[in-house]
Amino acid sequence: MTRSAAVLVRCCLLAALVVLGIPFGTGHADPPVEAVYAQPGPWAVTEQRAFTCCDSTGAAYDIWYPTELGANGFRHPIITWGDGTNAHPNQYAYLLRHFASWGFVVIATENSATGSGIDIAGAVDRLLSLAADPDSVFHDRLDPDAIGAVGHSQGATGALNAMMHSGGRIKTAVPIELPIQLSCLLGWCPDTHGLAGGSIFFVNGSADTVISPSEQTLPPTAVGLQSLRAFYDAVPAGVQKAWGTLVGPNHNDVQGQPDCADASWPCTSGVSGYLGYPTAWLAARLLGRADAQRAFAAGSGEFLAPNPLWTNQISDITTP
Repeated sequence: MTRSAAVLVRCCLLAALVVLGIPFGTGHADPPVEAVYAQPGPWAVTEQRAFTCCDSTGAAYDIWYPTELGANGFRHPIITWGDGTNAHPNQYAYLLRHFASWGFVVIATENSATGSGIDIAGAVDRLLSLAADPDSVFHDRLDPDAIGAVGHSQGATGALNAMMHSGGRIKTAVPIELPIQLSCLLGWCPDTHGLAGGSIFFVNGSADTVISPSEQTLPPTAVGLQSLRAFYDAVPAGVQKAWGTLVGPNHNDVQGQPDCADASWPCTSGVSGYLGYPTAWLAARLLGRADAQRAFAAGSGEFLAPNPLWTNQISDITTP
């Protein structure tokens, strides 16, 4: 059975248990948070290519958003997305549509060189300018105090840089398959020592041992930040953080639709593993969902429990 199939079977079994009212284990009457957020959320989604223009390079922005924007007075958090090198937002459509189904408005520049973070941050400026326009569908329907940055590979670097230089406007970042510092040739390598606020959830795949490896043999003091553990450890105290490694995926599994058929090489099984906890993290940080917040709590959170789909789970998150 492939990993994608295993995740699907697990989620279907959990859903069946919910319907039957059968608990998941002693003392756990609620479904696992990962399974909840791996399923599509309650919002129907509208997606538009080249919805608005333009970033600093002249590239258009693509967008995914809940079709019934602002229903019952709801104000939607914003996610700004960064593509990997030479990639395009449509290669991540399955994941970005999934985020939007949970109530987020997702904007993505079509620029495929986003490492500086300038155009990831600029997407937020563009979206907020639309929210201020009475003729826009987004008018008075966005939450300018709930903004996150998510990206893949070079876009993961850009998401971090966007948050670091946002002056606190971007509240959280989820860098997926963050490249080691040796791979940054244009001077936009992030140094997580410099984070002064916000929160961060690092995610990598265990098969991505070249671009985003979990460990390094030489200490960061000698060779820099060349592993996810080094990036995690370098985050200063006071910046809430978590890290986990998906067992099996390679560098481009996040492009799955949901499998690897249309993803760039290398891809092992597809996007399924990147749906649950990353969405839960965003729900915790930007929607205030208590179940998602508890899942990442240091010492007791579901995310830290033994899980055949994850390794290297670590967190310093405290919950109210």
